[in-house]
Amino acid sequence: MHSPAPAYATNDGVIDAAVAALGGLIVDTLDAHGEVTLTVDRLHLIDAMVLLRDTPGLEYQQLMEIAGVDYLDRAERFDVCYHLLSLTRSHRIRVRVTTDEEKPVPSVTVIWPVAGWLEREVYDMYGVLFEGNADLRRILTDYGFRGHPQRKDFPLSGYVELRYSEEAKRVVYEPVKLAQDFRTFDFMSPWEGADYILPGDEKAPPPPAPEAKK
Repeated sequence: MHSPAPAYATNDGVIDAAVAALGGLIVDTLDAHGEVTLTVDRLHLIDAMVLLRDTPGLEYQQLMEIAGVDYLDRAERFDVCYHLLSLTRSHRIRVRVTTDEEKPVPSVTVIWPVAGWLEREVYDMYGVLFEGNADLRRILTDYGFRGHPQRKDFPLSGYVELRYSEEAKRVVYEPVKLAQDFRTFDFMSPWEGADYILPGDEKAPPPPAPEAKK
């Protein structure tokens, strides 16, 4: 039975065509796991995107998604990844730029207006700034949210918690209160060498002593 999923064009010649069109705008290229990734100069992102959209043989007309990645140990810790689709060639490509907490990334809303909300998601989750986005504000978290929850240094418990208060008859914010059991949670599996007796184990017979090798 044939798969109902659409067939995509191969990656053959895509990198060569992109390098020929973009030239020095490309910093690095990668063809791995069936996907082509182009790392481009952040300052010339708009020029690179226009060339990828308009150059015959590339023709990536549609912006499908913008995603962020945080590599905490790098100077430019954030990747901003743009996923493009060529409708005429049935092919996808990823365009990547790097930045930090302060250097803004040029907004691609001048090319694809749909990028407005996608850039707001990356800003909300990672704190990446987008120069030229006319409405760069939070979109997923609540008003007054502190921090950016997809950053690697953001605490898993957050800073505040909310609940519905019967006394106030509304949702209230309070500092996070962690139970003692959560704060001292032992991540070691009891089957992998815990050096203490679990409750109930004292009732079990002691294991037999290992036999000496002859």
